[in-house]
Amino acid sequence: MVIDSEKIYAKANELVKRCGTRDTLRIARETGIEVREREDFDRLLGMYVCRWKHRYIFLNGRMDPYTQQLVCGHEIGHDVLHRALAGQDTFHEFVLFNMKDETEYEANALAAHLLIDDRELMRCLKSGMDTVQTARSLNTHINLLLVKLAEMNRLGEHFELPYTPPADFLGRLDRPDAQ
Repeated sequence: MVIDSEKIYAKANELVKRCGTRDTLRIARETGIEVREREDFDRLLGMYVCRWKHRYIFLNGRMDPYTQQLVCGHEIGHDVLHRALAGQDTFHEFVLFNMKDETEYEANALAAHLLIDDRELMRCLKSGMDTVQTARSLNTHINLLLVKLAEMNRLGEHFELPYTPPADFLGRLDRPDAQ
């Protein structure tokens, strides 16, 4: 897998700076992506569509706000990094979180950079927090944190990762229709 980590990191930080927020729903809207909630999605968490120069993110309206942020961040990754591919077919949840696929890993990496602030991350780690404590302190999923740390390592840091996140970690999040 050949990932341009510097490009992904730069694009995510440019979006955060331009929009003045890490709120992925707001970033999507402020960059011209129409975000729509759908109540008719059963197992589908979200999808990104680009047709006729119109960009859409559809989110399952029954997701909690935390999961919406994660899924929206991932979909923004597809918009920023893979818009040409999205014009060929709809990205949807059945391939969405397979990190063995380069495009899916890149979308997850961009989401991690959008949602996790470098300074806050370093503050937690320098204070002696482990990965679980850091994820809890930053109110993020531990596997998204591990993607962030892995990407920071590609950029020259030397973090020890306790494990590699499962390829489908976002796909395993509690589903809105699960009882």
